[in-house]
Amino acid sequence: MASVLQDFSDALALTVERTGPAVVRVEARRRLPATGIVWSAAGVIVTAHHVVEQDDHVGIGLHDGRTLSARLLGRDPTTDVAVLQAQIGQGQLPLTVPTWADPADLRVGHLALALGRPGQRVLATFGIISALGEGWRTPAGGEVDHYLQSDVVMLPGFSGGPLVDAAGHIIGMNTSAMLRGVSLTIPAPTLRRVVETILSHGHVRRGYLGVSAQAARLPALLAQQLQQESGLLLGSVEADGPADKAGLFMGDTLISLDNQPVRHLDDLMALLTGERVGRPLSARIVRGGQVQTLDVVIGERSA
Repeated sequence: MASVLQDFSDALALTVERTGPAVVRVEARRRLPATGIVWSAAGVIVTAHHVVEQDDHVGIGLHDGRTLSARLLGRDPTTDVAVLQAQIGQGQLPLTVPTWADPADLRVGHLALALGRPGQRVLATFGIISALGEGWRTPAGGEVDHYLQSDVVMLPGFSGGPLVDAAGHIIGMNTSAMLRGVSLTIPAPTLRRVVETILSHGHVRRGYLGVSAQAARLPALLAQQLQQESGLLLGSVEADGPADKAGLFMGDTLISLDNQPVRHLDDLMALLTGERVGRPLSARIVRGGQVQTLDVVIGERSA
C-alpha cells in the first residue's frame, strides 16, 4: 500500500514538473501577481481578464527565472480571458507550449491539479472534476462551451493558471471571478475560440440589434399555430440601429431570428454571435396579430 501511494505521489509531482514550464507569472496589477498559460512558443500568453489592470508594461515570469515584458493584445471580459504578447528577444529560447486535453475524455471524478505561479516557483493544489455540464452563458453574457467545475483550492494568484489532468494535459484556465465561491475552469474549446478571435480582430466580435425587449406570451391561437408560447416584445428600437433600419417597430414581438425561435432574451443574446455580424438574417415578428418576415443586418457591438 505504501508503495502504491508513493508511486501515485511521484506521478503527481512529475506531472507538475512537466507542465510547470508552460505556466508563467503575470505581473499586471498592483497587488499579488497572477498566473498565465503559454499559448504559443512565440510569446502569446492567455490569462484571466480580471488580473490584467494595465495594457502595457506587463511582466511575464518564466520557469527558468527570466522576466519578459509584455503588452495586452485584447481581452474578453464576458469569459474572463485576456491575451498578452511577451517580447522574446533575438536569440532567446522560445516558450514552452503545453499539451491540451481532449474535452471528450473528461469525466466527473477525474483527478485534476490546479497550477499557479504567483511567485518564482510553480504551486499546485489537488482535487477532482466535480461537475460537467452543457454550454452556458456567463453573468456578463459570454458563451462557454461547457460548464466545468472542480473542487481544487484556488490559492491567491492562481487565476489565469491551468487545470491539468493526470496525464499533464491542460483542461482549461481557472478563474475565481466568474461565480463567487465556485472554482470554475474556462474549457479549452472556449479559450481557443476567444484567443483566435482576439488574435484576428483584437476583441471578441458580438452582434447588435439595437432593441430593448422582454418576454411576452403569445395569444393562444397564435401560440398553437407557431408551436411557441412566447416571444420578445420590443419595448424600444434604437434610431438608425439594425432593427430600425430593417423596419422593426416598438410593440412588435420578435418570435424568431435566423430561423431559430426566440422565446426569451437569452435566446436572442445567444444568436447575436460574431459570425452573424454583417449578415442579413430573417426575422419573424408578430405585428397587429399577423406574422411578418423582415430581413435585418446584424450590427457589431462596440468593444
